[in-house]
Amino acid sequence: MALLKVKFDQKKRVKLAQGLWLMNWLSVLAGIVLFSLGLFLKIELRKRSEVMNNSESHFVPNSLIGVGVLSCVFNSLAGKICYDALDPAKYAKWKPWLKPYLAVCVFFNIILFLVALCCFLLRGSLESTLAYGLKNGMKYYRDTDTPGRCFMKKTIDMLQIEFKCCGNNGFRDWFEIQWISNRYLDFSSKEVKDRIKSNVDGRYLVDGVPFSCCNPSSPRPCIQYQLTNNSAHYSYDHQTEELNLWLRGCRAALLNYYSSLMNSMGVVTLLVWLFEVSITAGLRYLHTALESVSNPEDPECESEGWLLEKSVPETWKAFLESFKKLGKSNQVEAEGADAGPAPEAG
Repeated sequence: MALLKVKFDQKKRVKLAQGLWLMNWLSVLAGIVLFSLGLFLKIELRKRSEVMNNSESHFVPNSLIGVGVLSCVFNSLAGKICYDALDPAKYAKWKPWLKPYLAVCVFFNIILFLVALCCFLLRGSLESTLAYGLKNGMKYYRDTDTPGRCFMKKTIDMLQIEFKCCGNNGFRDWFEIQWISNRYLDFSSKEVKDRIKSNVDGRYLVDGVPFSCCNPSSPRPCIQYQLTNNSAHYSYDHQTEELNLWLRGCRAALLNYYSSLMNSMGVVTLLVWLFEVSITAGLRYLHTALESVSNPEDPECESEGWLLEKSVPETWKAFLESFKKLGKSNQVEAEGADAGPAPEAG
């Protein structure tokens, strides 16, 4: 028994074809939106590629760009099919290709759904790549004279100012690395010598942060050096007083920014997916309604359209059987090829 059977007359078939034509061209616009969203996200990620560890984070924008292009191609073709369906002579050339085309549309809808899920589920991968990339970026902050790294100081400073953050997990991350270049250290100074000698790796570590960590909203002038030394500043206690620095780490700030972007894009992709599923279902009804016309010479006669020719369990069973037959035929062909030609009689 056919699933979700609907009766169509000539008027209903024409209305269905016209409605699907309009929906397909709206879906082309939706594909352009997906392409634009993917391109925007890719540009945003490339802006801060220096503080990201690998290219895994570009999977989502690349996928959005890909499905956006495919959506434009498939829906343009479907719009042409729906337009030609009103003319029996033009529809005849599309008739052999409709079933394979519908199968491709179903496969595309599955891919589109998976891309929407990836927009929501790749937060963990993004977090790890940001953590490692920011750590390396902070390590190279002082290398203003090293080719290939001279831009890192500006990148980190602009990042901390734009996202109102400091360090990887917080401002104390700067205490663990030497972020001041040796070029600007006075090695004749006793304080500098003592600090370098007190460190196992011979690094100049201070309890201070770059200027970009300062919060301009604080009424007190920025304290960026000797942050843990209460006696170095008047009326100051670093444990109880709210510091005039950004307290949030840049990993959390960037993660929230990119996660909100990808979540919004995931919602848009899901809406486009629902629209594509409805178009595919409509194309299936149009295909079966035109196929089941009892008298092709009488365009006014009624016909029936359906989503599946049999019930869901029967369709699934038939699919598995055809899949098994295909596997067996391939196995037989492989065995025949391995056996080789039969020996000639003497």
